[in-house]
Amino acid sequence: MTERPRVVTVGETMALLRSAAVGSLAHLPSVDIAVGGAESNLAIVLRRLGVPTAWISRVGDDPLGTRVVREIRGEGVEVRCTVDPSRPTGLMVKSRPSATTTRVDYYRAGSAASALSPQDLPEGLLEQAEILHVSGITPLLSPSAHATVATAVQRAAAAGALVSLDVNYRSRLGTREQLGELLGEVLEHVDILFGGPEELSILTPETPGAPVTSGTPAADEDPGLSGSDTPALLRSLAREGRQVVVKRGADGGAALADGEIHEAPGHRIEVADTVGAGDAFVAGYLSAQLDGLDVPGRLARANACGALACTTPGDWEGAPWPADLEALLAGDAADPVSR
Repeated sequence: MTERPRVVTVGETMALLRSAAVGSLAHLPSVDIAVGGAESNLAIVLRRLGVPTAWISRVGDDPLGTRVVREIRGEGVEVRCTVDPSRPTGLMVKSRPSATTTRVDYYRAGSAASALSPQDLPEGLLEQAEILHVSGITPLLSPSAHATVATAVQRAAAAGALVSLDVNYRSRLGTREQLGELLGEVLEHVDILFGGPEELSILTPETPGAPVTSGTPAADEDPGLSGSDTPALLRSLAREGRQVVVKRGADGGAALADGEIHEAPGHRIEVADTVGAGDAFVAGYLSAQLDGLDVPGRLARANACGALACTTPGDWEGAPWPADLEALLAGDAADPVSR
């Protein structure tokens, strides 16, 4: 008998073409095929940590859609995916132009997942979950995708489930102002809010859509925020019962819960690929929430999951297992050769 999903998430997963070598795709001779998407990345991490999770989406009736479904289902995630015969599966291309930079290009306009609609939300699945997780990516895909997120949030909140939102701003999909307006429609129902400092500032009531003064971020990634700015940012988004969690990459994370701010340091690790680390961070936090850990314990697990996700190339392949977490949190220096 299939376990009832404790977490349900909805969003697009795309086929992923990626280069293993450093250099421009204008010259490299080959790429590998994989899959990736913020919500499915999170679902996979949760499942590896023992949390039954379901993922809702749409894919095209094409080989890449088959691959997306097979990979995610192969990780033990419950897949609720509509196959769209008239639209293709989205595609992203990831390359490493230099040893220190990563470039991601998206080919998702008109994709199957951009046509997500409230009718794609299975009856009863949201109502039985303990947590619904959504991101700021999906509402920017199309009006129908936005309606899907809004409907999912309303149904989950009405059933008493916690609603988790990762702002996860993607500048190529829309402006900060557009995202702030779309997420503002569901923000009142959000119980656990995640984001980098610049992302969270999109939702601050004082200056909607305006960035905090903490430096200039890259297009789709956010830098750390100085400790002096963190409390004001978190408190600006607080409401009774809500946890506000800021992701600061290698600098760790901080959370405001029950009026108290908690901070936890990051881990110094050898980085292979940072894509997907934020999704792993969120999954670690949510799994710790479900396990009944206190806020410092949630942050500690989130930081460990984010760090371990960076040690392996790929959006989700480095998702940790419980033994990996235990070793990192215990400070074990593992032998690099397994015999």
